[in-house]
Amino acid sequence: IERSTAQLEAARRLAREEGEENLVEFRLGDALEPPLGAEEWGSFDLAHTRYLLEHVPDPLAVVRIMARAVRPGGRVVLEDDDHERMSLWPELPVFDALWRVYWNSYRTVGNDPVVGRKLVALLHKAGLVPRRNHWLFFGSCAGAPDWREVIDNLVGVIRTARVQMQQSSSISPQEQESALAALVAWSEQPDAALWYPICWAEGLRKDG
Repeated sequence: IERSTAQLEAARRLAREEGEENLVEFRLGDALEPPLGAEEWGSFDLAHTRYLLEHVPDPLAVVRIMARAVRPGGRVVLEDDDHERMSLWPELPVFDALWRVYWNSYRTVGNDPVVGRKLVALLHKAGLVPRRNHWLFFGSCAGAPDWREVIDNLVGVIRTARVQMQQSSSISPQEQESALAALVAWSEQPDAALWYPICWAEGLRKDG
């Protein structure tokens, strides 16, 4: 379920390229009003969301809907960010300051940049039984085949939030670009490394 037609088109294209278009059904809709038929509620084995809860003002409302969607004994899996947990070594204070501005900008629109640490609590509050809590590693180091992709992704993520960052702090576009340039230069160091944990939790719907 995705509310962006552009994202849906990209997902369908990727599925076709992988020969998997018959394994998945994409639906246009909103997580708070999912396009499910009356007979589908309470019928799914698994409901999963990834990188969504950080972008909604009321993540608990989403998890409660997911709990309604699965059958008794069904699984709800949440995967999301805790942006405060990223670490760089060697340290890069100018980028650390920019990163704090980035993730604090979530709060200006009522969202939670550290919702990842709250996933188990959300499962519990939604009436589910938390069963597993874990971190998935997203990071790399200089010399790794994916290092340039990781850095480019990080730069792109920050650039997509430029307007919100300027609204939530006094940082200028020039200061943003200077910090990003410092990150790119830092990434050329042979000992540069980045650690970022993605929070992951699973809960079960009670029987009955």
